Amino acid sequence: MKICMVTNTYLPHVGGVARSVHQFSEDLRGLGHEVLVLAPEFSSGRSEAIEGVLRVPAFQNFNGSDFSVRIPIPFMIEDKIDSFYPDIIHSHHPFLMGDTALRIAHKRKLPLIFTHHTLYEQYTHYVPLDSYAMREFVIRLATRYANFCDRVVAPSRSISSLIQSRGVRRPVEEIPTGVDMDFFQKGNGQRFRASWALPQSALVLGHLGRLASEKNLVYLARAVINYLHRDPEAWFLLVGEGSIQEKIRRLFEEAGVAGRLVPAGKQTGRDLQDAYQAMDLFLFASKSETQGMVLTEAMAAGRPVIALDASGTREVVTDQENGRLLPEDASQETFADAIQEFARNPAKAEHWRHNSLKTAQRFSRGACTRKLEALYQRALQEYSSDSAVYSQDFGPLNSLIDRIKLEWDLLYEKTDAAMDALQSGKGSDSLGGRPSP
Repeated sequence: MKICMVTNTYLPHVGGVARSVHQFSEDLRGLGHEVLVLAPEFSSGRSEAIEGVLRVPAFQNFNGSDFSVRIPIPFMIEDKIDSFYPDIIHSHHPFLMGDTALRIAHKRKLPLIFTHHTLYEQYTHYVPLDSYAMREFVIRLATRYANFCDRVVAPSRSISSLIQSRGVRRPVEEIPTGVDMDFFQKGNGQRFRASWALPQSALVLGHLGRLASEKNLVYLARAVINYLHRDPEAWFLLVGEGSIQEKIRRLFEEAGVAGRLVPAGKQTGRDLQDAYQAMDLFLFASKSETQGMVLTEAMAAGRPVIALDASGTREVVTDQENGRLLPEDASQETFADAIQEFARNPAKAEHWRHNSLKTAQRFSRGACTRKLEALYQRALQEYSSDSAVYSQDFGPLNSLIDRIKLEWDLLYEKTDAAMDALQSGKGSDSLGGRPSP
């Protein structure tokens, strides 16, 4: 198969979607398929070297975020897509490049797959006029986009149930992003501790990921500080970059424990392996995940997890089996108590470590990639053979009419979603028929 993946974020951006797209692309190529990734430029001079990626011009650091927004230049990608001649289009966002994916699939009469990676309403603080109505609009727009597609991928059971309850009517299949067990078990934690002046015998609490406000990291930082006041020998290893890293540093400084915070920044390759192995316990407080990729990575390294009960997390963490899954509204003190439970009970800690490895094996890369491959094959088989040809076969006039109708449908759905959000707030989402243009 020839697969075109369309995404708003890609390497070297640090984040779950970028890593998921890259990993599936690599693994599908390993199965003999051709993959073209269509993505915005990330930043000047940093994105040209990745093979199999077509970059489009984009505004950088949109509204203070670390995301890129494509500059709409008509027809700049048409020749490349035509020469690649894809069999299937896979969209990884419902906005921005998501519209591009829809247009590519529609023009060429190809099946369109959409992965609902993100709880998009958790990210509305990056746009002006953030409000309840804006969050409702984002939810409705993502739902309507999914219903434009042929099949929808949900990274977890929680997200599958949620998006169907919101009105997604297309077939939904649960396919998480897999974890490379061998990679994360090969790290050298002692080497990492030595390079960052972490005591070899200390209890090291850790977190890894994008340091952004939607990850609930202020809560996590305060819970860790609570525990560090109880245990003068414990340290906190924070791996990642993002907009609130300075705020976290100030919290530790104000609490008088800045000397036991190790802000290690972004880590890749061997250093990433080593970072996980340098931790004794992985901590996670995000409530905005669709799949806890870093959770399975930590468990592949044999690290138990303490986390809050939320979508994407409860599928990975089982309370008292591979860590602690605390109530979503648990206090910072309760979170610190759970860390203390691990620290003071070696037998329980070893039980959690053993089960962490067993959990990670359920999310192996090979198994997840084969599920996605099978989904593509079913989509191709079920797609009408009459429409699985390029639109130029229908003549230029019919092709133009067809594209005008698509643009009308896109405009109508976005306008209607905005009106619904403004007028009705919460409530059922009408997905009735659209008027003709």
